[in-house]
Amino acid sequence: MKIAIITARGGSKRIPRKNIKDFFGQPMVKYAIDAALGSRIFDTVMVSTDDKEIAYISKQYGAEVPFMRSKETANDFATTADVLLEVLEQYKKNSIEFDSLCCIYPCVPFLKSDILIKAYNLFGERNADALVPIARFSYPIQRAMRITKENLLEYTYLENAKTRSQDLEPMYHDVGMFYIIKTAVLLAEKTLVPAKTMAYIMNEREIQDIDTVDDWALAEIKYKLFNKQ
Repeated sequence: MKIAIITARGGSKRIPRKNIKDFFGQPMVKYAIDAALGSRIFDTVMVSTDDKEIAYISKQYGAEVPFMRSKETANDFATTADVLLEVLEQYKKNSIEFDSLCCIYPCVPFLKSDILIKAYNLFGERNADALVPIARFSYPIQRAMRITKENLLEYTYLENAKTRSQDLEPMYHDVGMFYIIKTAVLLAEKTLVPAKTMAYIMNEREIQDIDTVDDWALAEIKYKLFNKQ
């Protein structure tokens, strides 16, 4: 059995109520719910939240909220793994267990069902323990610079100061949209990126961090642009 867990707590300081804030006529969390339900991959699509309004809205759009998130996993210091482990524990109390799970973050308006389908198919074909979507850094991080205590600029990796950008190994970052993992591996290793994790490479147009007001504005611009196309 497979479960999609959408992690949508109520506390959001930089963008208040961002998980249910209106984004082109829909509460933000609906995009995550629609992607999960539309993929038809999951036996259960649930939202883990500590917020009654988020729970109510999530249920309206077809997700389950069988229990509320605890105070311990709703604070600023709880990890995503902590949240997922709590969800699995609660389901196990009702004799429900899952072979794998997909953790989906709530602010993912660019996530489509077909992305989840392709990622899950790849995850199964490669028999990986986990899958993480990533994107390539737009500029080589090996040429990164830093400011010293004396307010001077220096290369972080001096050995790469004169290396051509095209000669440096491409580096990637987690896009913060979703994670797929075998539940047995999560229970054993308590991490979403175990040793046998495979990459799912995404295009820059498919992703957007939404942590600040500027991020939100950029997401609106990208959404308008790509939906017109």
